[in-house]
Amino acid sequence: MTLAESTWTALAAQKRAQLAASLPKEWLVPDELLPSADQDDLRCWPATSGWFTPEELRITEASASELVPLLASGELSSEAVTRAFCKRAVAAQQLLNCLSETCFDRALETAKARDAYLAHTGKPLGPLHGLPVSLKDNFNIKGLDSTVGFASHVGDPAAGDSALVTILEAAGAVPYVKTNVPTAMMIAETVNNVFGRTISPLHRGVTPGGSSGGESALIAFGGSCLGVGSDIGGSLRIPAACTGLFTLRASGGRFPVRNCRSGMPGQEAVMSVNGPLARTLDDIETYTRAILGGEPWLLDSKCLPIPWRETVVVPPKLTIGVLWNDGAVRPTPPVARALKLAVARLRAAGHTLVDWDPVDQAEGTKLLARMFLADGGKTIQHELQRTGEPLRPEMAMYGTAAELGTADMWKLHLERTAFQSKYLDRWNAAGLDAILCPTIPFNTVKHGTFEHVGYTGVYNVLDYACVSFPTGLVVDRAIDQISPDYQPLGTLDQSVAAGYDADTMHGLPISLQLVARRLEEEKVIGMCRNVLAVLDGSKTRDV
Repeated sequence: MTLAESTWTALAAQKRAQLAASLPKEWLVPDELLPSADQDDLRCWPATSGWFTPEELRITEASASELVPLLASGELSSEAVTRAFCKRAVAAQQLLNCLSETCFDRALETAKARDAYLAHTGKPLGPLHGLPVSLKDNFNIKGLDSTVGFASHVGDPAAGDSALVTILEAAGAVPYVKTNVPTAMMIAETVNNVFGRTISPLHRGVTPGGSSGGESALIAFGGSCLGVGSDIGGSLRIPAACTGLFTLRASGGRFPVRNCRSGMPGQEAVMSVNGPLARTLDDIETYTRAILGGEPWLLDSKCLPIPWRETVVVPPKLTIGVLWNDGAVRPTPPVARALKLAVARLRAAGHTLVDWDPVDQAEGTKLLARMFLADGGKTIQHELQRTGEPLRPEMAMYGTAAELGTADMWKLHLERTAFQSKYLDRWNAAGLDAILCPTIPFNTVKHGTFEHVGYTGVYNVLDYACVSFPTGLVVDRAIDQISPDYQPLGTLDQSVAAGYDADTMHGLPISLQLVARRLEEEKVIGMCRNVLAVLDGSKTRDV
């Protein structure tokens, strides 16, 4: 073993040991209560394990919107709620490998302070008073590392909090854990050389997605009721779809990004944005209102001074473009079924549904890849080379890409702007309120087999507001089979279809994506409510 190899492996081992040591022994699940190795679906385990008290289960299985009024009234103490989520997060880590950092002591002290404030003033501190909130690893919390999957960032604690953390705490929230991400947050699954792979509580053989996959796994397991991730090519929407959660990909400028660690700092051709992940759409709106109510533009110069707009009116009857496929990869049978059913029910409810030609999708996907690789992969390679850490096979393109010069980068920016203008013109000419489409071509995939982020990435290039939402449907092996008459659109489509396994996916949730124009966050949340209303009230369906 070379000195360089020893450096990164030693740092990774050090970090894993530090994380393990931070888990209080009294919260570690005894071996005899852990599920058997052949139990793939872990969703029912917390309630049947005997490890959690009825009160802990009642707390951790509630939504954020249900907990907020109970915390604000004092019916539940922040200390009790925080302690319950901390304990369940420890179990999640044991089973799913979803955490990267913990700050339990800080969280419990903060929770006690929230309770004291309420007792003294008779008022809650803010709209998220006493609510535990989990955070993706890239959000800085003073004194904790933000490795974003790099060994080179181990032992480099943040000097201060991210602007978002400051706003969350001012709103009364209680941060308590940070969650695992892939290397540089640039893989659609959650795996890195420091912490390893995060698995899904829905089925241990499938991915919870990435790059916010630590968040999605934790929330789907009940170790968090509300978490915050980020999205540069689908990193919120992909894990939400893989685990049957709700998320909002807001346009750049709505939520603060100051003092967050990036996997590719300085890359701003396509913006990285952050946003909430939760089990209900109400929770997504609760979070959005709270963060915008904190006037983030006063803490982050990149934020736009746009508070939550009560005046945004969602038309009672929508005109929705339907993207049946993006021209590169068809959705697998369960996703195609969910999309077909949603369209039929929306049409029956009086909404106007029109086919949306995928003619521009390939260009958007290629633009995204070119922008990601514009530095020739040098930024990522530099971090790896500092410790001799190897480039993961999922990121091979970052080892072979050619760097663009300034003139070529400027030309790429012009292409991006032209693409944005062309897409907007088509949208306006069609009179659309939204586009309905798959979030990903499948409901999820087996570990190590994720392909194609085109359904999400194009809308990062456009900077459009998007919601990924569970439809309330699940995969049914009896009907969700590849047709014998299936004709692939190309080799990538053929590969995705070949990887689809109805038996493994049976019973897992199916999600879709609703897309609005740039800065239409209030509208896309409202429109999603309308869509959910015709899907048999699935808006509050938990995973």
